[in-house]
Amino acid sequence: MARRLMRGGHDCVVFDLNPKSVSDVAAEGAQAATSLEDLAGKLEKPRAVWIMLPAGQPTEQSVATLANHMEPGDCIIDGGNSQYKDDVRRAGALAPRRIHYIDAGTSGGIWGAERGYCLMIGGDEPAVRNLDPIFKTLAPGRGDIPRTPGLPEGTAEQGYLYCGPSGSGHFVKMVHNGIEYGLMQSYAEGFDILRNAGSKELPEERRYDLNIRDIAEVWRRGSVVGSWLLDLAAMALAENPELSSFTGAVQDSGEGRWTIIAALEEAVPADVLSASLYTRFRSRRDHTFAEKVLSAMRNKFGGHVERPAGG
Repeated sequence: MARRLMRGGHDCVVFDLNPKSVSDVAAEGAQAATSLEDLAGKLEKPRAVWIMLPAGQPTEQSVATLANHMEPGDCIIDGGNSQYKDDVRRAGALAPRRIHYIDAGTSGGIWGAERGYCLMIGGDEPAVRNLDPIFKTLAPGRGDIPRTPGLPEGTAEQGYLYCGPSGSGHFVKMVHNGIEYGLMQSYAEGFDILRNAGSKELPEERRYDLNIRDIAEVWRRGSVVGSWLLDLAAMALAENPELSSFTGAVQDSGEGRWTIIAALEEAVPADVLSASLYTRFRSRRDHTFAEKVLSAMRNKFGGHVERPAGG
């Protein structure tokens, strides 16, 4: 993300617990910092600090540390996958100090540096509007995607959106990830059915030896089920049609669970999304080819590496 910002003309100060990550980006023009305190000290006021950390204590501790070195008018932007209820709490805690806390749900994975990042943003609206140059640079832009007929002009077609008050950005991203679980599960089950079309349980005249790799590819061309997730599945199958490097154990990073909790709180039925989450739980005990497809897609879009069985 720092590289994309720098290519867009922004000056960046960077810090990471891994010194090599810092030195690599600093070699490309960023200013290196040795700590969060040092980072805050090197930024011009009013400061805007983007944190990209795992949800929970890593984010909690970093926000608390940064806040101790920031002043009224400064902004902390949480681009990770924080629980939206935590955003509401943090924003409320920082408000008396007039430090803005912005939650920016970010989608794009390891491909975002080139493709751009889809951003779903919550927080104080004037503060978010002041940060528009940052969001616009990180977002994909309209590209070659045709305009949606009847859609009013706005930032959504540029790939970023102000969703509402604190927590709303991560709430939208949470549901986005819940939907992602369901979409991935649909592809995974479909490919598993195709793979087992040659089962000896079937009458011989209805057995098919199907080329799963080529089916994934042909579906990318004009099919109504085409998507970037299908592109990634096709890529993984082209590299290894048996997906033998994946165990079939599939992890979940939290957003799927939070989506189901939100559905329960709202009394909204979420049959597909809840089933896809439970399948991931089951996959850690009993694996199918479908789970290998899920693992392959997670690896392709986010660089996720599933732990080996028993690991």
